[in-house]
Amino acid sequence: MSLTINRMQEYLYEKYKISKPEDLKNTQRYFYKLIEEVGELSEAIRKNNRMEDNNIKGTIEEELSDVLYYTLMIANTYDIDLEKCFRLKEELNAKRYGHKIRL
Repeated sequence: MSLTINRMQEYLYEKYKISKPEDLKNTQRYFYKLIEEVGELSEAIRKNNRMEDNNIKGTIEEELSDVLYYTLMIANTYDIDLEKCFRLKEELNAKRYGHKIRL
């Protein structure tokens, strides 16, 4: 199965609907977690910790995944379709910066 942004958002929504329904709209919690994960990403980048042999713990790959996770959760709290927003933003950027490549 292909993993799209929409599919990731749906997956996380369903996961929390079952396991933590009280946290589905907890934007503040997810924002604080996002900031925490950005800090951990910074440290992993500074140390150049990369994934080897599928060992993701403490790596740039792990921290990027965590940043994406909490970004998706924040979008879910606002019922934002991030895939649609990304496309719209890229259209604006293409006009603003004269990019020739399009999605």
